[in-house]
Amino acid sequence: MTNCHAPTTISDERQATRQESPLIALAGQPNMGKSTLFNLLTGLNQHVGNWPGKTVERREGGFSLDGKPVRIVDLPGTYSLTANSPEEVIAREFILREQPDVVVAVVSAANLERSLYLVAELISLPSPLVVALNMVDVAEHEGMHVDVDILQAALGVPVVPLVATRAQGVRELLEIIRQVLKGERALMPRIPEIRADHRQALQDISRIISGNVPAPYPTEWVALKLLEGDAELTRLMQRQLTAEKWDAVYQILVQHDDAQMAVASGRYEWVGRMIRAAVARPPIGQISLTERLDRWAAHPLWGLFILGLVLGAVFWVTFTIGSPIQNWLDTTLIGGLVSLADGALISAPSWIRSLITDGILGGVGSVLTFLPILAIFFAVFGLLEDIGYMARAAYVMDNFMHLMGLHGKSFLPLFLGFGCNVPAVIGSRVIDSEKARLLTILVTPFMPCTARMAVVAFIAAAFFGPYATIVSWGFVLLSILTLVLVGILLNRAIFKGQRSAFIMEMPLYHLPNWRTIGLLVWQRSLAFIQKAGTTILLISVIVWALSVLPNGDLNNSFLAILGRWIEPIGRIMGLDWRLTVALLTSFMAKENAIATLGVVFGNAQGVGLAQTLTSTFSHATALAFLSATMLFIPCAATMAVIHQETGSWRWTAFNIILMLVVSFVVSSAVYWIAVALGV
Repeated sequence: MTNCHAPTTISDERQATRQESPLIALAGQPNMGKSTLFNLLTGLNQHVGNWPGKTVERREGGFSLDGKPVRIVDLPGTYSLTANSPEEVIAREFILREQPDVVVAVVSAANLERSLYLVAELISLPSPLVVALNMVDVAEHEGMHVDVDILQAALGVPVVPLVATRAQGVRELLEIIRQVLKGERALMPRIPEIRADHRQALQDISRIISGNVPAPYPTEWVALKLLEGDAELTRLMQRQLTAEKWDAVYQILVQHDDAQMAVASGRYEWVGRMIRAAVARPPIGQISLTERLDRWAAHPLWGLFILGLVLGAVFWVTFTIGSPIQNWLDTTLIGGLVSLADGALISAPSWIRSLITDGILGGVGSVLTFLPILAIFFAVFGLLEDIGYMARAAYVMDNFMHLMGLHGKSFLPLFLGFGCNVPAVIGSRVIDSEKARLLTILVTPFMPCTARMAVVAFIAAAFFGPYATIVSWGFVLLSILTLVLVGILLNRAIFKGQRSAFIMEMPLYHLPNWRTIGLLVWQRSLAFIQKAGTTILLISVIVWALSVLPNGDLNNSFLAILGRWIEPIGRIMGLDWRLTVALLTSFMAKENAIATLGVVFGNAQGVGLAQTLTSTFSHATALAFLSATMLFIPCAATMAVIHQETGSWRWTAFNIILMLVVSFVVSSAVYWIAVALGV
């Protein structure tokens, strides 16, 4: 294959902007350490959003190089540049259309054979390429050694060894980037060639489509994608070519119907040459650290046991460290602020004083008190994800997924649900089967998100003290068990017991990057605080207004009227009107349940909300409320993305009704069983 690095046109205005602020793109497959490198370079100087018209996360940031600002975009993790997923389309379209000044391909020295396949595609694109060889320490632990100089000579592009978790090699990478930007580093990329029996077909297609390929796509690259059967570029060229020319292209494609395999085998041969030249493997029979650990962590039986212990440890750490801080914030800080506000507003109208102390401090303040618990929870799960354990958790849950007609791939978006159900629903896009994807979406809201866990953390710590960890762990298991049972029923009733197969690839274990984990905690905690200052504040004020109107008496307020109207249903679950209303307000944001209780009960004389609740309700009622909270309909944002992803109000309504029924049945059963046992 000839070199696709033909010059492409960039507008004078963009060229001038680039000279002042160059653009760098970070590309790589998942689990290569790309995000760690991005965080190292940008620190807090980054922002996260979505790509235009997509729900795929977009991360962009900046740093300074030679006194000049540099823009850097973290492209979605992708295994190739063929249009099989939104991530792959985004990555290649960004490189081709935005024409970054440098593309940095982050690859793993410990898994070089797999990660070089993407490099085989990136090296054929117009933008200059630099390879960041990450995880060289992990490779050494696995008994492998990569000769950087040989690999660099074989690729024809710069290769920089890195240990991103310890920031080793980052200065050297920046120096290479600087040299490439200034034209001081010559690039002579070695482009993979298509198999010999298809080279003439590639040349013929290139000749036919020449002059009809829209900018910024290189002609030969498009011809290669046509041979690969790329659906998006095939549609594009069908529109661009005349019927006669397309027929000529089509005839070539029919004659070379195995061309997709020929293109892939050409790349694999190219990768194989690089590996044979530059990689020294461990002696045959040597067992790596990852293999030794996976004998236990990925074992069908012991893996489940370990997963249970890990989850238990997560909640033990969360409550042991977080609960005392939360209690102090609740009783001392928020209670003190309420007392100060009460004293400062002594001459103000009573409704103003009530709005500040009960509506804002009582509502939002109560929610903010469990920020320490959430921060610890984010940190521990970030640690597990960073070292590579989360993939093992998904793997050992594969058998449970098969009970629902799903597989381990479905557990990956479900595991995202521990953070938030919104990205978990969106993450179902990785599932190929439409029916499996729909089933995954329907059961995803049963995953215990951090917002639900925040409510559990508050209530469990208040009512069950030293047993809060066990209680919380039990409710997580209850949610997961309910998810599995509902999934089995839905699969058999609606999807007729269909099953699908999946092969899961797991990353190597490696040391965590504390900077990455810290940034993750910071970003999620900041998002939580922003939610507390917007959505939760608004709902708190609305709940406060309903609790004081029309005459300032809570027991005769609009809120009490609404609560008593639905109280008969709540009583079956052991909930009075106040708890039932708190449950209803959690529809906007799960944390609103605590905010509502903070408004309804207030925070007087320095007595915290937790103490007020424990003196008002029984342990059986607390268990029922927690059961309902864990299984109640998800927040409005989750329902919105369920409609977005299914494209159907019917399935959205079905999900709401399903969760209402399940939460009512389970919480009622929990309450009456607890009463019968004298809890």
